[in-house]
Amino acid sequence: MRTVSILLAALLIHGAAPAQTGFGERRAEQSLAADINPAGLIAGEIRTEDGQRRAVVHHGDETIDLGTLGGTDSYATAINGAGTVVGGALDGGNRWRAFRWQRGTGMHDLGTLGGASSLAIALNQAGHVAGYADVADGSFHAFVHDGTRMRDLGTFGGKNSYATGINNGGTVVGAAQLENGYRHAFVWTPAGGLRDLGTLGGRISAATAVNDSGLVVGAAETADHKWHAFLFDGTRMVDLGALINQGNSYATGINAAGDVVGTIRFKDNAPLTFVYKDGRMRIHPNRHSLYETGRITDDGKVVGAHYTGHKYKAFAVPSTIDLTYKKTATDYLLMVLLAALVAWCLRRGWLHWRHGLLGRPAAY
Repeated sequence: MRTVSILLAALLIHGAAPAQTGFGERRAEQSLAADINPAGLIAGEIRTEDGQRRAVVHHGDETIDLGTLGGTDSYATAINGAGTVVGGALDGGNRWRAFRWQRGTGMHDLGTLGGASSLAIALNQAGHVAGYADVADGSFHAFVHDGTRMRDLGTFGGKNSYATGINNGGTVVGAAQLENGYRHAFVWTPAGGLRDLGTLGGRISAATAVNDSGLVVGAAETADHKWHAFLFDGTRMVDLGALINQGNSYATGINAAGDVVGTIRFKDNAPLTFVYKDGRMRIHPNRHSLYETGRITDDGKVVGAHYTGHKYKAFAVPSTIDLTYKKTATDYLLMVLLAALVAWCLRRGWLHWRHGLLGRPAAY
């Protein structure tokens, strides 16, 4: 049995995906990665055993707790190349407020649009922030904050809207309600205001990210009421979900090259991660997929979280992990070992049968 254990351990260790995992949290805690910058700093959160959430920045062996705005909880949603982090934090009045954090100056409240709460979701290299905030009547609107003031981006005639992405040119994407209550994906520019991107034949859509070329990704309802990931190229909404042809799909990020990352969700099975690159759809094998998929970096890392043992654990994995794997001499050795293991097991089973250990008399 010791030989079997050694062989199995070798196979399992060799088959593990190369990844950056966890924030050094305690055994009972959970972690989730939301974003990663070019220097490898990861923004996300640690959830304690009692459910408290704390925004963190993690790099190597260092994890920085970003604190709160006077309350108990916080979480980070984005980080830029300068190491500036945004997200949401509870203040002393137990209200969620959008924050900007910088090393040396700490966490600052970005305010609201006249209501009680706000949340920052995206950030560009200039430090401009996109998110949503309550207005005076209790509804919430998408905003962009330029470092000085928070600008209300409005809606399509409905009550609510929210922003989820911003590029370095100041283009903002998200979703806004129509007068009938359904929400549609939007692109906002300072010169043109809100633009409705439509749907894939259904009633609802939402944009999640935009790159510096103006390519937008998100998810939209189809005519048969399924959710499909989409890529908006400036003219039309391309149905990426049709290339997947299974489950409901949601695009969550896009990088400078136009590579798209997202999640495929099923009714009864664990979600899978997909990457759309160079006109081809790649679906990661189950063991390499993230339960929660976040953004994709320009060098091809995908961040999010695995879900194992009823806990989330932050991960950053290569987006091409299922394509770049090449067989090495070690692989062939392990194949031989596996064949030997199978042969050994079969031999043991045969001998057990021969010696009557399975309830039969010996046949010698």
